[in-house]
Amino acid sequence: MSRGPDFRNRVLAQKTVWSAGAYDALSARFIEAAGFDALMTSGFGVSASFLGQPDAELYTMSENLTVVRNVVSAVNVPVIADIDTGYGNAINVMRTIREFEASGVSAVIMEDQVAPKRCPICVGGVEVIPMDEGVAKIEAAVAARRDPNMLIIARTDVVDPAAAMERGRAYVAAGADMIQPISKCFKDIDGLRAMREAVGVPLSLQLLGWLEQLSADEVEEVAGMATYALVPLMTVASALKENLAALAERRSTRDLPRPVTDHNSFIDFIGFPQIEELQKRYLKSA
Repeated sequence: MSRGPDFRNRVLAQKTVWSAGAYDALSARFIEAAGFDALMTSGFGVSASFLGQPDAELYTMSENLTVVRNVVSAVNVPVIADIDTGYGNAINVMRTIREFEASGVSAVIMEDQVAPKRCPICVGGVEVIPMDEGVAKIEAAVAARRDPNMLIIARTDVVDPAAAMERGRAYVAAGADMIQPISKCFKDIDGLRAMREAVGVPLSLQLLGWLEQLSADEVEEVAGMATYALVPLMTVASALKENLAALAERRSTRDLPRPVTDHNSFIDFIGFPQIEELQKRYLKSA
């Protein structure tokens, strides 16, 4: 299910695509191997992994694009790219869309915060652009898109439910394929049902905070796409923190608090046997 009509049709028919958040090519490989339908490159995760910095749009468009290209190249499942605010005004958005489309992603998510953005799950009071500017950026994104199978997901960071619904309807009218509200906007599944009804298209949900407590049936009732955006990053962060602290203290790999992947299993997973076969085929000296 790569980028194409099958992916687009499934999402828009609300046959929910389940995904997890990748922050680099290796995490993307693990997400694919686990059996997820797709994966999303998380801006939060990319900033943490690539820069070791918080999600405040500190990386550039080209730096994000480098990570996304590596991810797309590493997997065969559809990739949804977080493109933050589109890295500027409507004209900047047009270049951003063309670059990420060329990378091979199946969808992009663009939010309506001011640039540089701030992570709404980390801070309060994020600032959004005027609705007419948000509409113009969606229109520019749609105009720049060459392949209609690439989905444009409009994320609104307003926290007032009525305002979120108003913006969602306006963004759909401007050509957005899906709407993604933030978790702070609604408090329960009834709010999400009202949002889904108001905008007339399936929602994209990042399962964070209270949204993680929804059942799969409840998610599938409203969402065409559902992503466990931060579970991979936070899993790795926890394991690294515990094992490295123990290693620094004990100077021994015995009895580490978290299990370590077997070396031979990992080299098989990462593809060394395939490289060896290619060397035998094409490098006569091998």
